[in-house]
Amino acid sequence: MTTKIDLRGLLPEELAQLAAELGEASYRGRQLFHWLHRRRATSLEAMTELPGAFRARLAGQAVLPPVEVINRRVAAGGLTRKLLLRLADGELIECVLMSYEDGRRRQTACLSSQVGCAMGCTFCATGQGGFRRNLTPGEIVLQALALVKDVQLRDPEARLSNIVFMGMGEPLLNYRAVLKAVRIFEHPQGWGISHRRITISTCGLVPQIRQLAGEKPPLELAVSLHAATNELRERLMPINRRYPLEELIPACRHYGRITGRRVTFEYALIAGVNDRREDAGRLVELLQGVLAFVNLIPLNPVPGSPYKGVSRAKAWLFASWLQKAGLAAAVRESRGQDIAAACGQLRSNAGREVF
Repeated sequence: MTTKIDLRGLLPEELAQLAAELGEASYRGRQLFHWLHRRRATSLEAMTELPGAFRARLAGQAVLPPVEVINRRVAAGGLTRKLLLRLADGELIECVLMSYEDGRRRQTACLSSQVGCAMGCTFCATGQGGFRRNLTPGEIVLQALALVKDVQLRDPEARLSNIVFMGMGEPLLNYRAVLKAVRIFEHPQGWGISHRRITISTCGLVPQIRQLAGEKPPLELAVSLHAATNELRERLMPINRRYPLEELIPACRHYGRITGRRVTFEYALIAGVNDRREDAGRLVELLQGVLAFVNLIPLNPVPGSPYKGVSRAKAWLFASWLQKAGLAAAVRESRGQDIAAACGQLRSNAGREVF
């Protein structure tokens, strides 16, 4: 049986080619892209600008998977929401939208790149359920669509301004699908989100970081670091055995040099583990010569984890140690802890839990 094409995962030129193969002028493909990503159509029937015969032929070869939200949670204050989505094959993923009332009405979507995760970081809930599969470009785009449709129920004028790949999975292990979704998001005839507002987060896959440095236009890069020594990082993040700091940091230095963008280093502060003044000193030394910014995050609670986060006061003290040594750093605002939507709290088996 021939698998039907997911229209949301195709670029304008691919849709133009599909239109031509179905006997239509290629510009119909570009119209289709506009309907999918600018007007956010959820069915072929809604695309009234396209000829009915074309839509009928499309339906024979392609699909537009429905947005199936099976659970929705909104944090206290209403500015963070988490959706649990069921995919066409029954797999479950989570995605998060963070709204900011800062005058710019920013809406940041935190998207998943995989069902589950194979990285096995000891302080992260996502990896506890193991790895299931990669997401397709269309499934990545589907998350953004679901989040926008949901927030527009409250604010019809809401638009996505930023995208971060910090949800479930390791984005650079699904490199091609993630990059294709990024190109759809940044296309001016579609979502129109600037590449400067799209961030790829990674546990530290060195070859892919170097590959990403060559992508045009360049994207923002965030690296989950969490420790300044190999010994500690290996305890927290098994990937460090494959790509130790001696390989990771030069790759990050290369990324900054090639792209001209500073690399954000995510550092989850764990009480009694990596939060001492000497840890700050090692971090400053490690990042010498790197175009770097350190994002400090008091570790979010994860059921079954032996680790505990620090207070925000302690986090800002740690930040001050870095800043006094000349390293740019700040404490990130924690969002969505009360609905398990914060960093490290998303789970692939969420639908099997009690909400």
